[in-house]
Amino acid sequence: MKKTILAMLLALPMTMFAQKIGHVNFETVIQGMSEYTAAQTEFQNLQKQLSEEMQRKQTEFQTKSEAYDKEKATLSETLRAYREQELQKAYEELSQFAQTCEQELQKVQQTKMGELQEKVLKAVQEVGAAGGFAYILPANGVAYVGTSAIDITDQVKAKVGAK
Repeated sequence: MKKTILAMLLALPMTMFAQKIGHVNFETVIQGMSEYTAAQTEFQNLQKQLSEEMQRKQTEFQTKSEAYDKEKATLSETLRAYREQELQKAYEELSQFAQTCEQELQKVQQTKMGELQEKVLKAVQEVGAAGGFAYILPANGVAYVGTSAIDITDQVKAKVGAK
């Protein structure tokens, strides 16, 4: 009787370690999603628009600066100081616009990628629950993936409609 109980106590931890562990490559899933392609296109279009506007503003500033350089020798002290203030203000606005553009691009990218990551995470949770997985780890963050670990990347891709 004691041997039976001892054998059961020794076997109990082994059954606890026999849990299903899976891994998923989030990057592969996200890049295969049609929403990712749409988000990338939207981001690139916004980036192009902002870049074109920045180029226009830089050209405008450069034109004003060159005009000032040509005529500054003939300007009165008051007018020269006024034009320098105008140029300084234009330069500050240009710098502010560049900073605003950068912030806007970061915000759009974070928002879009956050939405995609959320969708993939939900799919991972659904696949994990349906497959009876105890753990699902990101494949590219794991130091070692053994042969008993199950790659569920394709299942998650199917769940989110990725290629």
